[in-house]
Order: sequence, then C-alpha cells, then structure tokens
Amino acid sequence: MKLGVFSVLFGQKSFEEMLDYVAESGLQAIELGTGGYPGNTHCDAASLLADEEKLTRFREAINSRGLEISALSCHGNPLHPNKEIANQHHEDFQNSVKLAAKLGVETVITFSGCPGESEQSLNPSWVTCPWPEDFGRVLDWQWEEKVIPYWKEQDQFLKEHGVRVAIEPHPGFVVYNTETMLRLREECGDSIGVNFDPSHLFWQNMDPIVGIKDLAKAGALYHFHAKDTGIDAQNTAANGVLDTKSYRDELNRSWIFRTVGYGHGEETWRKIISTLQLVGYDGVISIEHEDSLMSVEEGFQKAASFLQNLLIKERIGEIWWA
Repeated sequence: MKLGVFSVLFGQKSFEEMLDYVAESGLQAIELGTGGYPGNTHCDAASLLADEEKLTRFREAINSRGLEISALSCHGNPLHPNKEIANQHHEDFQNSVKLAAKLGVETVITFSGCPGESEQSLNPSWVTCPWPEDFGRVLDWQWEEKVIPYWKEQDQFLKEHGVRVAIEPHPGFVVYNTETMLRLREECGDSIGVNFDPSHLFWQNMDPIVGIKDLAKAGALYHFHAKDTGIDAQNTAANGVLDTKSYRDELNRSWIFRTVGYGHGEETWRKIISTLQLVGYDGVISIEHEDSLMSVEEGFQKAASFLQNLLIKERIGEIWWA
C-alpha cells in the first residue's frame, strides 16, 4: 500500500507548489479534485481534455516528482432535483472519467447522489426511517425512478472508457453504508465500487473492519480515505448521532471529523491497516483533512506521520492480526 493525500486541502497552493510539498512530505500519490463539491483548483478536467499540450505538461509535472494519481474526485450530486446542479455534477463526473482514461487513472470518486422526494422537489430528501409509510414510498421511488436508471447508464459509460467509479458512502446520500453500496453495485453494474472512508462509518456506529471485509469479498473495495471521527460520549448519550448542528459547534456536537489517530487510537487504526492488508488491498491510503480543531498544515503532517509509522510496521510484519 502507498500513502497519498486528497490535494484539495492545499487549494491555496499552486499546482506545482502542491506537488512539491506532497513529494517533500514523503508521500507517493495524490488524489485530485476535478469538480463537484471539492472543486477543480488543481485539475480542470474540461480544460485538460481540450488541450493536449496542457495535458502533457500536467502529466509530466506529476511524474517528474515521482508521484502517481490515485484517483480523480468529483464528489457531487448528479441526482439533485435542481437540474442546474445535477447537470453540472454529471458533466464533472463524465469529464473526470474521460480524463482518467487519458491519464491511465483507474478510479474516479464521487457520491451516489440523492434525489428529491418527487419530480416537484426543490432539494434532496434523505430518508432515514420507514415510517410513516410516506418515507418508504419516497425511498422506493428514488431508487427505482432515479438512482438505478442513472447508475446503470453510468456503468456502461465507465465500461466504454475502461474506468471504474468509487462511490463514497455518506449519510445524506442514498448510498451511506455497506448494504446500500452493495445494492447499487448489484442493481447497476460491477464498474461501481466503493471509496471507503471510515469516518462516515464511525459516527453511524458501524465497524470499519466488518465493512472492509464485506466490500472486499464482493470485489468492491476500490479506494481508501484516511479520516477519523471523534465521538463525544456525553453529547451522544443525550442526543444520539443524528446531529444537524454546525460542524463549527464542536463543543455541543455528538461527533466531529478528526485527523487520523485523534478520534480513534493506534490500536483501531492498526486493525484497519491490517484488515486492508489481509483482504489484498494494494491501493493508496489517501489522507483527507476535515478536522476543524487543526490547521491544514498540522492535520496533514500529523496524519502523514501517524500513517507512515503504521505502514512501516505493516511492511515489516508487525501488524498482521485483525
């Protein structure tokens, strides 16, 4: 396994400054934002597709620093009931797939998307329970009329370009856990797998070890994000994990995203790394930073140091149990 970073956290740096910084930090790979919610600061897919000379310079800048691209990421909602948003996120996704094919990058990352509750909706509607029965009917409509038709079509598009999509399960979208991920893959095609982010599972009280094993068994483990979640036991005991307070209200939230090692300790992350090794994952562990208690610099450096230490132990055989 190699260590990389989701480069959108270095949006204040130029493309070449970002590459230098990542290489100097001892990492081997970069995951580039190509649209959707992360934006495309360092990688404008449409622009690169339109200019072969620019694309060549782009590729050489990465290769000359001994780096590789782990994935192109355009996390968005192509099923958004607002057609302008949906169309832009769909275009970002398809341009990312086309660019990945040109660059020889195997994986594009995005969300499954979430439709509204009907054709008249203005905003997405995420269903969290089956009763009253209205919710069950909405969920059935979303999957049958929107989710399955869209992703069946995209599966064919991916196959035509020799690229795969790693859907990132995330509450708020129709794919948010292992069960919904495997349903999407079964219904729509085997070009569809997962970008595994433990932080989204921790706050749902899921066990990442179980998820890794189940997804790997299905052949669906395509990419991995290194991000943690800190659970506030007192706030969770009082209010549960369904928390709509601002991420900036850290003191009162039930959970917040943290740098790896600051939500769960080394033992938990050892087991995660070991399980990735056991199931045969040989891709990149890509650091993602959304820790509001640390600066970008601090969070990145602490995550990189923590994971570099674990990967060294994994390589010399100190971590093999899970």
